[in-house]
Amino acid sequence: MKRLVVVGNGMAACRLLEELTRLAPDLYQITVVGDEPFAGYNRVMLSPLLGGGTDEKTITTHPHQWYRDRNIRLITGTPVVAIHRRRRQVETAAGHRLDYDRLLLATGAAPRQLPVEGVTLDGVVSFRDLYDVRRLLSLSAARVVVVGGGFLGLEAADALVKQGHDVTLVHSRGHLLNQQLDESAGHRLQQDLEARGLKFVMQARTQSIEGTCLEESREEGGRGRVAAVHLADGQRLPADYVVQAVGIVPRAELAASAGLTVNQGVRVDDTLQTFDPAIYAIGECVEHRERTFGLVAPLYEQAAVCASHLAELGHRRYLYADSATRLKISGIDLVSCGDFLGDRDKGTEQGETLQLNLPGSYRRVQIRDNRVVGMVLYGDVSDAPFFEKLWKENTDISALRETLLLGEAFCKRPGDSDQNSEEIAA
Repeated sequence: MKRLVVVGNGMAACRLLEELTRLAPDLYQITVVGDEPFAGYNRVMLSPLLGGGTDEKTITTHPHQWYRDRNIRLITGTPVVAIHRRRRQVETAAGHRLDYDRLLLATGAAPRQLPVEGVTLDGVVSFRDLYDVRRLLSLSAARVVVVGGGFLGLEAADALVKQGHDVTLVHSRGHLLNQQLDESAGHRLQQDLEARGLKFVMQARTQSIEGTCLEESREEGGRGRVAAVHLADGQRLPADYVVQAVGIVPRAELAASAGLTVNQGVRVDDTLQTFDPAIYAIGECVEHRERTFGLVAPLYEQAAVCASHLAELGHRRYLYADSATRLKISGIDLVSCGDFLGDRDKGTEQGETLQLNLPGSYRRVQIRDNRVVGMVLYGDVSDAPFFEKLWKENTDISALRETLLLGEAFCKRPGDSDQNSEEIAA
């Protein structure tokens, strides 16, 4: 049997193992090395876990028995520290030396650190893995400042409010989720979260993090503890803890030290292969056609494509396909996709914006050349699959334009008979 070593045990790696053991169950002797001491778990569910909506057992997707049932050797709690490409061998911090015929890098991404003084103080934490959730769950009632108004920051902040903390979220832009929502939907989201007890400071940049007894701590070899967050406009926000939620950075240091091509992430081709034909890479650590990744959907597609090549059924190619995004906060529903502002194709006709603004529902659909190029739904998202299908299939909506915002039940769908459309209108 050929030897496959998988570096990383996150969601992308687990999906690849599922696909590969289905396609070629007897082709490889597989060893998986994960630096966390856990079996496979669903990172997407960390927000509900922090908010008390689930438990660790429920979010464990691949328990240790799953690996044993497939004769996969799982090594946890130690990182791979070196790749010896000439010998085709990897080395772990615990001293394992693992030979490979094929190597898969699925090292994921690390939380981006705030580029400010005080970021190394005790009490500055990230929200990225199960360790972080356990630490946040162990806190007694405290003043918490969350920096970052993206998906991760909002989910962490809402969950911490549910745990009884006094939470203030700092965001550098004028409205929340500025990459996924327009201004109207962003303001609605802020109002709904404020009603839950979350406080906001908008259009503010973190200048530094203040520590208590910092000089004394330095003399004693300590790091000091968080006392406050200072903003660029002079505001001082008292804090016992600071949660960084300002993005992720591909973990590509291991690949770079092995001489693989690294730019933003590990460079791969359409088969997810690096320039070393024995080494593949998938997930948040990779860069494909100048793009890096943070959503689950493209990671799973990469896993499927890569598994087909590792199974020696290499007829598939990976091409990025945009997908809709959803917020994981209980009681708040939103869906966003595509060019919802109509400004991505600079220098071309921006098209037309259709909007519906009701107390329980906000809809924005961007049209160009009679095609849906993007949308934002907030509140009532029951028609999200309908709009998403129109967007993905590039459907001509000329016949649907007058009733499009009302949703599928009010639209004449392509292929409907005139009789059916009359019944719908009636």
